[in-house]
Amino acid sequence: MKELLDDIDRWRGQGARVAIARVVDIEGSGPREPGAAMVVNEHGEVAGSVSGGCVEGAVVSEALAILHGEAEPRIVTFGYSDDEAFAVGLTCGGIIRLFIEPLDW
Repeated sequence: MKELLDDIDRWRGQGARVAIARVVDIEGSGPREPGAAMVVNEHGEVAGSVSGGCVEGAVVSEALAILHGEAEPRIVTFGYSDDEAFAVGLTCGGIIRLFIEPLDW
């Protein structure tokens, strides 16, 4: 999280709204441990990682929907079976749960 603070401060200084996505649970194999975080500003700029790339695009879409008032802060779940995971370049399947919310101070 500390590595994200400079980006958060810069974006907030520019007046941009920011959402944060945090890994809150994994089942099976997960690319990042609980606590891993990614921030997205209202313009779609991203810092950090919650999955090493395999679900980042979907997380950005979820974060933008929350920032634009199209969705409420919530837990989102992404998962792959072993066969699906191999097809997208992962070594094995697993489920990752993220809590996505705006950073409103």
